[in-house]
This record gives sequence, C-alpha cells and structure tokens, in this order.
Amino acid sequence: MSAKKAVILLSGGLDSATVVALAKADGYSCYTMSFDYGQRHCSELHAAEQVARQLGVVEHKVIGLNLNGMGGSALTDASIDVPESPSEGIPVTYVPARNTVFLSLALGWAEVLGARDIFIGVNAVDYSGYPDCRPEFIEAFERMANLATKAGVEGQGFRIQAPLQNMSKAEIVQVGMRLGVDYALTVSCYQADDEGRACGKCDSCRLRAVGFAAAGVDDPTRYF
Repeated sequence: MSAKKAVILLSGGLDSATVVALAKADGYSCYTMSFDYGQRHCSELHAAEQVARQLGVVEHKVIGLNLNGMGGSALTDASIDVPESPSEGIPVTYVPARNTVFLSLALGWAEVLGARDIFIGVNAVDYSGYPDCRPEFIEAFERMANLATKAGVEGQGFRIQAPLQNMSKAEIVQVGMRLGVDYALTVSCYQADDEGRACGKCDSCRLRAVGFAAAGVDDPTRYF
C-alpha cells in the first residue's frame, strides 16, 4: 500500500468518481467519504459504494448529517422543486455551505489518517454557478485548513486538490474512460429514483449528457 494517503469526497457522481481514479493513478492510497445529508435520494450513496469498490479504495466512509434540517435548497427541501430548465444566477439546487461542511469533515479525517491531500471534484467550467466550486473558494479553504489544524500548525500542511477545476465535462469523461471508471455505476441526477435512474431534465443530467456526447462516448445513464 502506498504511504501517500488521500481523502477524497465521493458523491457517487461522474466527477467525483473520476477524481478517485485520478488520485489512484497518481499513486495515492485512497480513502473516500460520502455524506447522507438529507438529500432527495439515496441512490448516489449506493453509487458511491459501488464506485469505491470498483476503484479499489482502502476505506469508504459515509457520514450522516442533517442539512435538510436547515432547508434552503431544492436538494434538501421537498417543498422546493428541482428546476428543469436553466435559470439565471445561482440555482435553487445550491445547498448552503455544503462544500465547506464536507471539506471540513474530510479535513478532520485526513488529520486522523495522517493524510496531507484532500481531493474534491469541483469544476469551474461546466458547472451550475455554485460559489463553493470556484478556485477562490478552494484556495481559501486550503489556507484555513493549515491555520486551523494541529498538523498545519506543526508544519505538516494540507493540500486541497481539485484536478477537474479547469476541465470540460467532455474532458473529464475522456480521462475517466482512460483510467477505467465504470460510469454506468455513477448517479448524477438531482432527482434520481430508488434504482438510480435519472430524470434527464435537471441541470446535472443536461451537463452529463452533453459531456458524453462531446466526448464521443456512449452514455450509460439509465433514465426513468
């Protein structure tokens, strides 16, 4: 097993699965973390477990949260409909402070494991305009991580790696295919059913479909 450890946020979607494959190809022992945070469906959690198994991670951890207790997002509040057409500004599928919370928990696990690298699959090209997917956010969180932890203060600093940051969805698909990611296992849809089948209408479904088409790769997504 590699002495180089990484904690990787794994949602069960296309992007995060690709990040796991990239970290593994770069020689990391991979520890993946998913969150049962009160999202609309658990299909992505089942997908994350399958992806972790397929890519041979060392350990996969699921953390329970209650972000639906706050609401404020179509992904955590059943009274807010998931939009099925593009909208201006930050969409209602934005979950307040989600990546900040997720990265904070990943940081804690990384410190326990002695890992110095945390990977996240955010993207600043083909994305929905979420503020916590921007390079500025990743850079700011890395600075905070090295101020707020024992490891950071003692000079064993953390790196927040976002290798997909400047890639198009098509480029991500092409990289994942080269690295052997089984995208049929992944679930990207905001409102997938219990079997992991996608709606084909939400923003995430649209971006995924365009990515496969532009990459010239058959789309394995199952729709209901």
